[in-house]
Amino acid sequence: MKTQPTETENQIRAIAAERILLLDGAMGTMIQQLQLSEADFRGERFKDWSRDVRGNNDLLVITKPREIEAIHRIYFEAGADITETNTFSSTSIAQADYGMEALAFELNREGAAVARRAADQVAAETGRPRFVAGAIGPTNRTASISPDVSNPGFRAVSFDDLRLAYTEATRGLIEGGAHLILIETVFDTLNAKAAIVAAEEVFAELGVRLPLMISGTITDLSGRTLSGQTPTAFWYSVRHARPLSVGLNCALGAREMRAHIAELARIADTLICAYPNAGLPNEFGEYDESPEAMAEQLGEFARAGLVNIVGGCCGTTPDHVCAIAAAVEGVAPRKIPTTTPHMRLSGLEPFEAA
Repeated sequence: MKTQPTETENQIRAIAAERILLLDGAMGTMIQQLQLSEADFRGERFKDWSRDVRGNNDLLVITKPREIEAIHRIYFEAGADITETNTFSSTSIAQADYGMEALAFELNREGAAVARRAADQVAAETGRPRFVAGAIGPTNRTASISPDVSNPGFRAVSFDDLRLAYTEATRGLIEGGAHLILIETVFDTLNAKAAIVAAEEVFAELGVRLPLMISGTITDLSGRTLSGQTPTAFWYSVRHARPLSVGLNCALGAREMRAHIAELARIADTLICAYPNAGLPNEFGEYDESPEAMAEQLGEFARAGLVNIVGGCCGTTPDHVCAIAAAVEGVAPRKIPTTTPHMRLSGLEPFEAA
């Protein structure tokens, strides 16, 4: 079946031509502030569940939907144009830790529905469109690297395992009303490729195409993803998906991320999205970069012409989003470069045929 695009991509691109868009901040940070108990996570429905579920933040879209909707709303009120669904771990693979594999579709559907209610309400009240990005995390397994140092050929998950899990998640997000699909925190590009294939299969199945956002993560100061790719090699690996945006999130603060975003901004003929952590973690594993400090850095990204979409990842709050919104207000968005046709390939390093 031929897929038909929604109006969302044209609408977002039109806005992005005029100004820098705002993504929301961390969901986990806001959930931690609620100080929920095991009983809160379980709710009535899961009160007799055989395993502890505290920490399964995605479950809260079922057991505490009002609280999750309120977080989405607070981020919109802080200035966000796009909110991410609370579904980062809502795949059958990731939910296996809690014995909740069978809930994967429902978690994605309800996660999108909760976010969509907040988006529609704020849009109606303000007259400004708000969007829901269906978040698809990398799972807790990698298709490219063995978890067993004594058996480098072993893989804990296959490409098809990932594809099927991502297919179920994508269906749920679309049924719940997501406007976009966000494949994020990509540490293994093979996992991301499985998510892209899954999305394309679901689009064909349902006869609708949602815009894709793809965001990798540079895991340390080496400037590479966990599976070893440079930012340029990562882009060459996923550009066939024709994403609405490509960018980076998590692992690094804005200061450490800047060079890698600049690299992508030079080569990617699509929107660039950056949502770093609130600095690097301190000795307690917490993120304490202030909204003002982070906003100053992302404001410099904007003035340097590097970004089209900005927001925050771990440790960021509505205060961070509000400060970032003020820092980029009135700054012209990055202009998408025109690239010449070449054969562009990648392994760990990029290769371009002359």
